[in-house]
Amino acid sequence: MTSTPAVPAMGTDTTPDTTREAPITRRVKNKLTSRGATIAAIIIAVLWTIPTFGLFISSFRSEEVINDTGWWTSFTQFNFTLQNYVDVIGDEGSSSSNLGQYFVNSLAIVIPATLIPLVVAAMAAYIFAWGRFRGKDTLFVFIFALQIVPLQMALIPLLSLFVNLQIGEFQLIPPGSYAQLWIAHTIFALPLAIFLLHNFIAEIPGEVIEAARVDGAGHTTIFWRIIVPLSVPALASYGIFQFLWVWNDLLVALVFSGGTADVAPITQRLAELTGTRGGEWHRLTAGAFVSMIVPLLVFFGLQRYFVRGLLAGGLKG
Repeated sequence: MTSTPAVPAMGTDTTPDTTREAPITRRVKNKLTSRGATIAAIIIAVLWTIPTFGLFISSFRSEEVINDTGWWTSFTQFNFTLQNYVDVIGDEGSSSSNLGQYFVNSLAIVIPATLIPLVVAAMAAYIFAWGRFRGKDTLFVFIFALQIVPLQMALIPLLSLFVNLQIGEFQLIPPGSYAQLWIAHTIFALPLAIFLLHNFIAEIPGEVIEAARVDGAGHTTIFWRIIVPLSVPALASYGIFQFLWVWNDLLVALVFSGGTADVAPITQRLAELTGTRGGEWHRLTAGAFVSMIVPLLVFFGLQRYFVRGLLAGGLKG
């Protein structure tokens, strides 16, 4: 006795649903990628790359050659030199301290100024997403609204607070110290960081949180063992933005560092490398590429997390 295979009903789609099984990146690519978008992206990339490439070539040319010819002539006249990099990294190109000291200062500023707001914002975002307390929504809206406050309006009041924060004659936060920069960058970063991380953490399935609570896990255990591992893409994405913002910052650093060589970041030294009349920009090109090394390493090292963080929550299913 043979069995007849079931015949699908009229109008039934028998095509396998490969879209559901496809990874999220493939679905985003299928929806957003087109030939026109690819061509436009290539054109924009070329337009952005050509000036940067010219600046890079100029960083290996002497001042006399730069003043006489354009950077494109280097393809026929190979007159390259490393003297510009020697000047900005060594003592010859600095009237006070070499660029290496400012490079170390930037690292000492940017690492804590990225990690501190990231940890604090993640904790706050978790409480706002899964905590239960009165006035939670109102407080979250207030924190979100702080993003509209211009940074420039808060510089002087915050600096006055640091100056007046003392016990007797002892100042709790010494002026021109790394601590002032860490606290300032943390304060300015928290509103946006809490908002972005809250949106990601709130999308974590509630069944996971409830299962942990049933097993007796408290907020601390849930946060460190569940929230943080699942939020790595979002944490890495915002960490890249915060790192780049702090590394490229000049205004906040000048206000709270005092401009001294012991604390000032590399961006201040780059501004000084132009000279009093802007005539030393051949050294500035070399200094700019020295300052780009760390941001590029951070971006490319965390690129896969960055892409996952951008795509997370973009499509459901």
